[in-house]
Amino acid sequence: MTDTATTATPAEQLAAFHSRRELSVVQPKGSLALVNTQWIDSEQTIWGVPGTWGPLPAGESGLALTATAADGIQVDGALVDGEVVVRGKDSPTPSEITFSDTRSGFVIASEAGSYALRVFDSNSEGIQEFGSISAFDYNPDWVVTGTFTELPDGTTVGFEHLKDDGKSRELPVPGEITFTKDGVDYNLAAFKAGRALQLVFSDSTSGDSTYSVGRFLFVAPNADGTITLDFNRAILPPCAFSYAFNCPMPPKQNRFSVPIEAGEKQVLKKDGSLLHEE
Repeated sequence: MTDTATTATPAEQLAAFHSRRELSVVQPKGSLALVNTQWIDSEQTIWGVPGTWGPLPAGESGLALTATAADGIQVDGALVDGEVVVRGKDSPTPSEITFSDTRSGFVIASEAGSYALRVFDSNSEGIQEFGSISAFDYNPDWVVTGTFTELPDGTTVGFEHLKDDGKSRELPVPGEITFTKDGVDYNLAAFKAGRALQLVFSDSTSGDSTYSVGRFLFVAPNADGTITLDFNRAILPPCAFSYAFNCPMPPKQNRFSVPIEAGEKQVLKKDGSLLHEE
């Protein structure tokens, strides 16, 4: 059997990556399916779904939901008739919520310990209108080898988020990425995302040919301390697909003054126009 991953050209591998990306955003809990994120600090209703939602005592994961059987809400496969705890994503066993054949959800936690309900709709307006993710052609000039240097535990960098009114969140940074390209030295901050590192960056195409907020690149250090930055794999942040996401913005050291003409560009409707005005 032929190993297509090793025989395909970089451009062919990128095309397969791009196809998987376009498929992922239209999944029932893909980026285009998110229709609401609502933070809960008091007992309240949530747009688009039934029930009454409220906070739990400090230190407990999730939200309290009160609903009747007629509301048709299932939490972890059981019909809710009364009050139940909906565990958050920070719990070892987070709850799954089903509202209808198309609507589902889960509870997320903030760094400060507050909780929000995220509501997904597999038949959302975004999914119905989606045409494609535009992208640059494969560009070998933006496959860069750098060096990853670990930083002491507890090192943080302030990241602003799109909806935080200029406030900064200190996020742990496990190391710094350095490289030189076209005579310019770069020193980038990336925060931990599972087993990978997440680089949030912008460049001189941002707000022009690419999404204004910036783009993401997920990378992992090699065993020898080098790190490969293939900007052809740069992707649009979730907030490019749904206004219900709150995306981190590039810190100052991750704002390139040059154009990085590689990776994803914009989310387009079926008619080729922008899905979201920036």
